[in-house]
Amino acid sequence: MQNDIVSQNEEIISVGELNRSAKYLLENNFNNISVLGEISNLARPSSGHIYFTLKDEGGAIRCAMFKNQNLKLNFSPENGDQCVLKGQVSLYAPRGDYQLIVKSIQPAGAGNLMQKFEALKKKLDEEGLFSLDKKTAIPESPKHIGVITSLSTAALQDIISTVERRAPSTQISISDASVQGDNAHVTIIKAMERILKFNKNTKSDPIDLVVFARGGGSIEDLWCFNNEELAREIYNYPIPTISGVGHEIDFTICDFVSDIRMPTPTAAAELITEFNYQLQDKFTDYKINIDRIIYQKIESFYNYLAKHESKLKNPLTKLREISQSIDNVDLRLQQSQRFIITNYKNKIQLLVSDINNLNPEKKLFDLNNKVDLFNELLQKGISLSLKNFTDQLTKFKRNLDILSPLSILDRGYAIVTNKNGKAIKSFKEVTKDELLTTRLSQGSIDVSVQDTNE
Repeated sequence: MQNDIVSQNEEIISVGELNRSAKYLLENNFNNISVLGEISNLARPSSGHIYFTLKDEGGAIRCAMFKNQNLKLNFSPENGDQCVLKGQVSLYAPRGDYQLIVKSIQPAGAGNLMQKFEALKKKLDEEGLFSLDKKTAIPESPKHIGVITSLSTAALQDIISTVERRAPSTQISISDASVQGDNAHVTIIKAMERILKFNKNTKSDPIDLVVFARGGGSIEDLWCFNNEELAREIYNYPIPTISGVGHEIDFTICDFVSDIRMPTPTAAAELITEFNYQLQDKFTDYKINIDRIIYQKIESFYNYLAKHESKLKNPLTKLREISQSIDNVDLRLQQSQRFIITNYKNKIQLLVSDINNLNPEKKLFDLNNKVDLFNELLQKGISLSLKNFTDQLTKFKRNLDILSPLSILDRGYAIVTNKNGKAIKSFKEVTKDELLTTRLSQGSIDVSVQDTNE
């Protein structure tokens, strides 16, 4: 079936095979094409599919758009509409009907604009104008917002009411511009320049965030925001920008090149005021917490006073307790006085005894006895120490003789060293013809390595 139909002229095939082969060739060679024409014979069965004929002065083709694709349409096609269809050429094999399976439909004018939009989007994206790394951070709590829009648009009123409700301290300045028409992009660029001039002349209260605002509309209505010159101005703009153009389903080049894209002007205003809005909630929470803490403290002090109220005593009772305490102190003083007198008497007796013991004759006699005793102990200690040192030296000499490598030499062994004096332990440490020194029990000899064996 996958072979070229022309090459099958020698073979007899069925009608079904012929149709399936033709279907395969059509779908693989025309799988994603765009066709311009007029819709006619439009039919919408209960299945949700759409069937119609696309025609122009040169021909016609049957078309089918199935329900899953039909649900994605943002308009309702009618007979007589000039449209651009994107889809796959196919063949309905049971009847041999040549047809176009439609994936998307755009009105002819919008279709041309969409092609321009996609081409410009691709160009600017490749140049890096949409790169997230180049985006400027939006101020968390902007103090002065510049709104670029038409003074008559409903989007401006939505932004003003949202900001006044959520962050009334935030200042708003409007830089008027046309937001629809052939030269609208020029007025938008001039509005951007006015904001820069304002900041240059107003250092104390500069605009720190700019919002492009416009309500929803067709692609033609929003086309000024798809201008390449405007896109480059926004990309190089020194003030952070937010695009609040159109509705959620609308996308413009301005959305991609701005620092942030919000689906609607109101959503842009909510983003701008989110920090201040949450701040008000936080202040409310703080006030509630402070009130609760103060109430708890007051209640705690009240409970403390109530608890200690029962401990308050009659002044007469307190005086009696103080009088009793004084009597107790007096008794302790008398006891301490007797103890001190007794203590000093004992100390005097000890001093008298010490004086008697410190008599010079008795002291000399005691010292003489001690000298004799120490002399005797010293003689015994010297004799014992000499004997211990002698025994240790004899033991160390015996151990040294046992451990000395020279004693091994007396049994016929030898120590082989290289020219650096390093002892040779393995044949791997010497090379042929290397000069070595062999130490014997008596003297040493120099040898040359003739060969090594493992």
